[in-house]
Amino acid sequence: MIYALAVFAPLAGALVSGLLGKAIGDRGAMGASILGMVIAAICGPVAFFQLTAGAVEPGVLDLGPGIESGRFHVDWALRYDTLAAAMVAMVSFVSMLIHVYSIGYMGHDARPRYRFFAYLSLFSFAMLMLVTADNLAQLFFGWEGVGLCSYLLIGYWYDRPSACAAAIKAFVVNRIADLPFAVGIALIFFKFGSIEFATIFPAVAQHAADTYVLFGTTFSSIEVIGFLLFIGAMGKSAQLGFHVWLPDAMEGPTPVSALIHAATMVTAGVFLMARMSPLMEFAPYTLGFVTFIGASTALFAATVGCAQNDIKRVIAYSTCSQLGYMFVAAGVGAYQASIFHLLTHAFFKALLFLTAGSVIHAMSDEQDMRKMGGIWRMIPLTYVLMWIGNLALGGIPPFSGYFSKDAIIEAAWASHSGIGHYGFWCTVIAAFLTAFYSWRLIIMTFHGTPRADHHTMEHVHESPLVMTVPLMLLAVGAVFAGWWFHGQLLGADWQAFWGAAIQIAPGNHVLADMEEIPGWVTAAPLVVGIAGIALAYVFYMFVPALPGQLAAALPWAYNFLLNKWYFDELYGAVIVRPLMALGHGLWQVGDATIIDGIPNGLASLTEGGSAQVVKVQTGSIAVYAFSMLIGLVVLVSIFLLFLR
Repeated sequence: MIYALAVFAPLAGALVSGLLGKAIGDRGAMGASILGMVIAAICGPVAFFQLTAGAVEPGVLDLGPGIESGRFHVDWALRYDTLAAAMVAMVSFVSMLIHVYSIGYMGHDARPRYRFFAYLSLFSFAMLMLVTADNLAQLFFGWEGVGLCSYLLIGYWYDRPSACAAAIKAFVVNRIADLPFAVGIALIFFKFGSIEFATIFPAVAQHAADTYVLFGTTFSSIEVIGFLLFIGAMGKSAQLGFHVWLPDAMEGPTPVSALIHAATMVTAGVFLMARMSPLMEFAPYTLGFVTFIGASTALFAATVGCAQNDIKRVIAYSTCSQLGYMFVAAGVGAYQASIFHLLTHAFFKALLFLTAGSVIHAMSDEQDMRKMGGIWRMIPLTYVLMWIGNLALGGIPPFSGYFSKDAIIEAAWASHSGIGHYGFWCTVIAAFLTAFYSWRLIIMTFHGTPRADHHTMEHVHESPLVMTVPLMLLAVGAVFAGWWFHGQLLGADWQAFWGAAIQIAPGNHVLADMEEIPGWVTAAPLVVGIAGIALAYVFYMFVPALPGQLAAALPWAYNFLLNKWYFDELYGAVIVRPLMALGHGLWQVGDATIIDGIPNGLASLTEGGSAQVVKVQTGSIAVYAFSMLIGLVVLVSIFLLFLR
């Protein structure tokens, strides 16, 4: 009952605030929405601790019949195991704090706020349905739900063309990736006769040797299915190639950015890999591809983050990079480390986004770090909390990221594979760059000579308690979550903790091999992290002219990173503009000229005659009666003629 309440309380809040918002007003709608999230934030962690303490057995909570069509049958049910319960606890708690923070952040917004809070709660509910799904249909329902809500929230400021364009971009990119995901679900049904996890997972080994013939080449069926599922995960979790929507999502309000990047949506792809671990373990080539994409994304996004000037975009590329870490872990078979980093990352990434929102709030909505500086004494609490978030992100002990991010780097090395070592070196380099751009952000934002105008500096102030209290609670998680959960999630008894929630193949010894890696591998992330921090101080504190000189000396490199490796320009030239030209041609030639043109042309041929014929319609009853009489005479004459 508590578990179900954690899932459905946000839905109740969304319905009340969304449907009755005009009647009860913004305050009533916000209260209903936050009440639903508070209930979820209490019930979710309680359900998790009950399960891990052994007070409750894992199982499935049936909600009722779902879809029945021929052989296709699914029921609505909530899966209650360690993986789902951990995700429910994290999503509900972090989302609740973001809801509370939004009261202060959106306090001066002129639009009806009930709609914003309804979308936030609906977003949380969709994610909770996704992580508690007991079958792929229900998971896909939540999957598409978070996609819809992201569209509504990114484009919440609909009077801004950039926000509308960003919302459409996020929606379209995710729909492109969702098509292979849907095909993968269909293939699972045809292969296993069901899309229920309880039916799929025990039968995977029986189908390990099955094949498909595609384009004259034979492929493993499990490999094909796993690859298609991962394409869907790439779109939702913004991996390299499908990442282009994530930075543009910063057009939405800052609480939306925090919710998307920390607790919902982008973590869905990582969760999918862990949930489908019994199947993915039989797809080694797909797992190698997962590792390659994750490692490449981690490095790519870290390089781009070093050159961005929008405070939220820097943190957005940080999210993209950290998601790459999580996929590296999944790719080498350390799904437990992947989920561990997902959970700790939720705390410190939400903290970073919301402290960035506090800075933006203090700086009269300014987001360009080049127009900040010299404000750390004016907003000291925000400054300290952002330090905590960056220390966790940078992997500095004893903060959370030190335990979870380093575990991924160690797992990549312990995989003893070529692709695993590629993942190791990419993530180590990314760790150096992460520390560099994180302290670049702190120094440019808070230190040095103020670069904002006099009017902005006069209004710099600390955020109200309704915003800072959620930040302090997130900071507690950023400090202690890694230390607290490391032993349970990755310790010697990790199998007892995870149970059947994550299943690995008998030959997968990555977690055991992590205990025997060389000392320099363990020390590497911390060493490069400290080096990155030191370099940031040299560049932006001690010799602040150096970055400009370096950019002038290497303009091609600077512009390459500033323009995000020109992915948007490349997609525009290769995909967007050609498709727009094709669509315009089909419209002007195919539709207007051919489909509409042929009947219009035929009609024009008879235009003159029809104009004369229509004159017969005089409206005179006498003329109509005379015409009927003439017609009757003609008819009788023909009848008599043929009878003779």
